[in-house]
Amino acid sequence: MNTATLRPSVLPWRHPLRALRNRLQRWFHERMPRSDTLVLTQRNVYILPTRAGLMMAFTLLLLLVASINYQLNMGYLLTFLLAGSAVVGMHLCHGNLRGLTLHLTQPLPVHAGQAAALDIRLTSERKGARHGIGLGVTDPDHPGDAHLAWTDVPAQGSTQLQVAWATPRRGLHALPALTAVTLFPLGTFRVWTVWRPAAQVLVYPAPEAHPPPLPAGEPQPGHASSARHQSTGEFDGVRAYRRGDPQKTVVWKKAAQAFAAGRDDLVSRDTLSSQRQQLWLDHAHCGVTDLEARLSRLTAWVLMADRLGLDYGLRIPGREMAPDQGPSQRSRCLEALALV
Repeated sequence: MNTATLRPSVLPWRHPLRALRNRLQRWFHERMPRSDTLVLTQRNVYILPTRAGLMMAFTLLLLLVASINYQLNMGYLLTFLLAGSAVVGMHLCHGNLRGLTLHLTQPLPVHAGQAAALDIRLTSERKGARHGIGLGVTDPDHPGDAHLAWTDVPAQGSTQLQVAWATPRRGLHALPALTAVTLFPLGTFRVWTVWRPAAQVLVYPAPEAHPPPLPAGEPQPGHASSARHQSTGEFDGVRAYRRGDPQKTVVWKKAAQAFAAGRDDLVSRDTLSSQRQQLWLDHAHCGVTDLEARLSRLTAWVLMADRLGLDYGLRIPGREMAPDQGPSQRSRCLEALALV
């Protein structure tokens, strides 16, 4: 796995040439259409000699001049043999990347501070294997640099490669440009392409590290006098487990505590008691004033309530989600918190 690391932006007045190069490359990248599948053809694969290639060309030039000056037949032979090898290597290097198909799977949501995993499938229809294919995330502040993960692609087959992108903050983000590179076989030429995926990644707020217990439940209409709740993260209204109780009603947190103490006691939520109160995670009653701190605490509460199997609702500015439970409720609430 390859994880991109964002570095501080370059100060233009300190590195004018690098800043100009970065601006030109960003302009070049923005002209490319976004797509989750890219077929590498003659039109989108580029090639330039590497430093090793330039040194080899300079050495060949010296050999040629020396051979002409001293009329060395062996010098001519060596020069043209090396030059021919370099030309063949150039064609092999270009063909190693041309014809490859790249496909990106929609990345899963992550929390802020986590790296988004980008799963990319490389497919080849060629009869021969492709060696030394590098793929990485292009740093937006340094478009020419990319930390690459390397793989080989089998003949008429495919392989899976995963790279990681350090997400900047919560919200819905477009993926940065990716770079595919090969230097195979001689390392004298660098063949590359730039790919702008169309997929976006949703970044949830980072959960608070040590959140307080869940807030008190709100009594439902008609049950205000009978509802009781303890602010300890568990609803008042549990009873001993009875054969036939559904698993979702078992309070697993209390069960884990009982198992740790050497007991095998299971408790279930009292449905009648739970029906008299509702757990609401309210943006206005988080106990903190900063927006990001509120979202972080609500995120932690959503995960806590989901882990305990509780019904919970969410109130944030402009939206209200009715109490429910399960993966879909958790995803809806986290998505709403990410897009506040």
